Amino acid sequence: MASPATTTLLPSRSHLSIRPNCSSKPSNSSRFFSSNLRYRCSSTRMALASSSSTAPSPPSSSSSKPFLSSLKGINWKDVWSLNSWVVRDYYRLVGAVNSLEPQIQRLSDEQLREKTSEFRSRLSQGETLADIQAEAFAVVREAARRKLGMRHFDVQIIGGAVLHDGCIAEMKTGEGKTLVSTLAAYLNALTGNGVHVVTVNDYLAQRDAEWMGRVHRFLGLSVGLIQGGMPSDERRQNYNCDITYTNNSELGFDYLRDNLSRSKDELVMRWPRPFHFAIVDEVDSVLIDEGRNPLLISGEDRADAARYPVAAKVAELLFNGVHYNVDLKQHSVDLTEEGVALAEMILETIDLWDENDPWARFVTNAIKAKEFYKRDVQYIVRNGKALIINELTGRVEEKRRWSDGIHQAVEAKEGLKIQADSVVVAQITYQSLFKLYPKLSGMTGTAKTEEKEFLKMFKMPVIEVPTNLSNIRQDLPIQAFATARGKWEYVRAEVESMFQLGRPVLVGTTSVENSEYLSDLLRARSVPHNVLNARPKYAAREAEIIAQAGRKHAITISTNMAGRGTDIILGGNPKMLARGILEDNVLPFLTKELLNTETEGVSLSLKALSKIKLEPSSLALLAKSALMAKYVQRSEGNGWSVEKAKSVISESIEMSHTFEIEELEMRLKEDAESYPLFPVIALTYLSVLKDCELHCFNEGNEVKKLGGLHVIGTSLHESRRIDNQLRGRAGRQGDPGSTRFMVSLQDEMFRKFNFDTEWAVRLISSMTNDDYPIEGQTIVKQLLGLQINAEKYFFGIRKSLVEFDEVLEVQRKHVYNLRQLILTGDGGSSSEQILQYMQAVVDEIIFENADPQKSPRKWNLGKLLHEFMWIGGELLPESFKEVKEEDLLSSIEQIKGLDSIDVDSFSLPTLPMRPNSFRGFRRKSSSLKRWLSICSDDTAKIGKYTGTVNLLRKYFGDFIVACYLDATDNSGYDCAYIQEIEKEIIVKSLDRFWRDHLVNMNRLSSAVNVRSFGHRNPLEEYKIDGCRFFISMLSATRRLTIESLIQFWSLNVVSEEIFTS
Repeated sequence: MASPATTTLLPSRSHLSIRPNCSSKPSNSSRFFSSNLRYRCSSTRMALASSSSTAPSPPSSSSSKPFLSSLKGINWKDVWSLNSWVVRDYYRLVGAVNSLEPQIQRLSDEQLREKTSEFRSRLSQGETLADIQAEAFAVVREAARRKLGMRHFDVQIIGGAVLHDGCIAEMKTGEGKTLVSTLAAYLNALTGNGVHVVTVNDYLAQRDAEWMGRVHRFLGLSVGLIQGGMPSDERRQNYNCDITYTNNSELGFDYLRDNLSRSKDELVMRWPRPFHFAIVDEVDSVLIDEGRNPLLISGEDRADAARYPVAAKVAELLFNGVHYNVDLKQHSVDLTEEGVALAEMILETIDLWDENDPWARFVTNAIKAKEFYKRDVQYIVRNGKALIINELTGRVEEKRRWSDGIHQAVEAKEGLKIQADSVVVAQITYQSLFKLYPKLSGMTGTAKTEEKEFLKMFKMPVIEVPTNLSNIRQDLPIQAFATARGKWEYVRAEVESMFQLGRPVLVGTTSVENSEYLSDLLRARSVPHNVLNARPKYAAREAEIIAQAGRKHAITISTNMAGRGTDIILGGNPKMLARGILEDNVLPFLTKELLNTETEGVSLSLKALSKIKLEPSSLALLAKSALMAKYVQRSEGNGWSVEKAKSVISESIEMSHTFEIEELEMRLKEDAESYPLFPVIALTYLSVLKDCELHCFNEGNEVKKLGGLHVIGTSLHESRRIDNQLRGRAGRQGDPGSTRFMVSLQDEMFRKFNFDTEWAVRLISSMTNDDYPIEGQTIVKQLLGLQINAEKYFFGIRKSLVEFDEVLEVQRKHVYNLRQLILTGDGGSSSEQILQYMQAVVDEIIFENADPQKSPRKWNLGKLLHEFMWIGGELLPESFKEVKEEDLLSSIEQIKGLDSIDVDSFSLPTLPMRPNSFRGFRRKSSSLKRWLSICSDDTAKIGKYTGTVNLLRKYFGDFIVACYLDATDNSGYDCAYIQEIEKEIIVKSLDRFWRDHLVNMNRLSSAVNVRSFGHRNPLEEYKIDGCRFFISMLSATRRLTIESLIQFWSLNVVSEEIFTS
């Protein structure tokens, strides 16, 4: 297929052709050119030379008129934009891939598969990914054509190159982002370091792994899938695959869980380097929309569970504007003096903020649950639990809970069982998580409006990839209404008028409550429709609803359709429709369980859709499949569960993609006597699919003539990008379509950002009894201005979150790297860490009691000895326990004039010699390293007696290390057991104090905001105090570790008892 017309931005390519110097190295400012520049300098040198030699000369004056006339209609803004030059440059790669296509098409399946081994061999011999990029892309394109029946368009090749260069590819809805990901995933997987393709939910991860995985498996790569509830062994196996499909939350929680594991066997990711290259689908949703919510792993704390129901009763007696004030924008509540007095009287307490009887947090959370967290908007109640509704996707997130006691407050408000309060054990933001990837890319339909944020936060440019066909969607002007009632009436009227025309309609709402309100209005007018929201009876039918959303007369009401991740095809999705027909006819015979029939309004919505006509051959195969399913069910006795029956159908459909029709028919004949269920269902699916494709094609043409899909947005979101996602559902792949947004002055966004619109509502209502829509550029500009202000506000929140998290990120990396070094390193790594800890603990004791700028007679030598003996405990010999302060001072005065020492056998004069435990090269070299570290320590205070202090550090450090080694040598245990004990104790100590540190840092992040009233920068205050907290945490970890180990070898107690004592 030839390159589209967009490859030529001007009539004559030679006038504006890009000709970089192939010998020069690309600059850092244009890193997204990197692979193409490298490729251009190698594989296409001859092609470029040819094109330059045949390029026409600039037009002469005699031909200037035709030349100038040919420039009319060119969008010069697009021509001179940086994005257009970047895209133009990528078309050189497209040309190379297209030139290789005939050669690749001649290869057999086996030869095509062997290309993977060839590429890996070339990489091992010194070639780079840029050297093989064009050929690898051509191989993937051919593999997709053979296995999926889909050939990458030229613009999709550009999208793959953008992803490989570590950029964000903005591709409009329906342009095939899922297929694009196969190019960059395959190319980067050739290195053997693993590629993660990250989606927004389990459904899309499974779909893409099964669908796109066929291409990778055909080419000899292993494909893994991570799903919620998957056991550790399966996770480990899937993470070790060449390409792993997962969702963002599972990836984050696996990383956190790995850093809470107690042994190497519990790790599931590829340690010590679990991250290599990631492709993030819907990257704006993951990194921006969900960037405000950090991932948390929490422990349980039941101490205050009884306070939540009491606080909920108190909140019911308090009134907004009297007892408290609400700030919707800041999501905060402030109690007034009247509110504090009334709450204290009800609770019979003197002070709500009393540390011994704290009620303020519980009362405040109860008021927040009352004002901010609405049932069927932020959450739904199911099976006695309050389940969060994702505000971006409209999906229920069963495993997610609000932190800081909010979820418990919501449970108390609804009268549900209060689950245990949460204590943060591990946390990370998505921004920090994805920064761990050395190479990161993403794809989405709407990212250009947030390009500055992506560049600032992640150093990722956004490249707009051209559409394969021109976009002809019509975006109608925004209509504004005074009241919400008037808006909903006009929405209902527009839906009804479109239904009469036969056009499919998608209505986007922001909550379950709004979607069901509109559903009631349409039901009252007998307008058939489908509802897609978080309620189980609707969510279970999501695939079926989306498959039919583009059919003639189809009306779909959805909460936040922008996050669904599935295209709406005009005329219907033939594959989903064929699967639905198959399940309707076969499932009842495969299982005796009752199918979920709680689908209110289904019969009404189906009446409006045209019936799919099946050919006699398809009907016969359906009957044969049903008959065979009935026989199989009888032979199984009790039959299968619904899940098992559905999995059989899924495997059969997968078989239809794997084998040719002739092979399926042959299998059917060979196994005719054994009732081969799988081949029959596979053949039935192919036959029904053919009928569905014909029906959808014809109906799609009818819908196109009517104007295509019409999208209605019922309110503006807090970001233009979310609105653009909803608009993008119409007009995919050059289809016709239209969009309309309707807003009211009573919408949530106006209230949240403190825009007083009540006066306008009263004015308009006094002028007319009817609520007419208001249109015009002035209204549009005002609304867009409001959205831009909202975007700036939320960008500020995300920026602040990232800046605060960067402080914790440095600390987290240190702790997690130390943890992984201990768990995944050899036994010597933990032992060496223990010895370093001992020296550090000794150094702290000496620095606290010996000032190198003062005379030793002024040192607190008695306290120094006491603390050292406390740490050494029973491991110290009796001779050392008899050492007095005077003995130590006398010994120090004798070493003042020493010019040199024997590192191996140094001891303070007149004081006990350390045990002779430094035998062998390893232990002697360890002692020497500690001494060199002491001598080169530039953090220690410098003074007249610095040398003396260093000798004290050397003596006491070597003494306690030698006593420890002597105890382990004489314990009778082998080295492996000793190292396991060391690993267990050091990891437990680290985890204990890291957990406390996270709690302290979360409290600190809230507390420093108050310091802004004292004209101090909260971020700087957070950095200073956070650093101080971290140093104290590390010190406490070292001391507890050493004390626990010495106690263990002194008393030989079980390590679990150490932490409970």
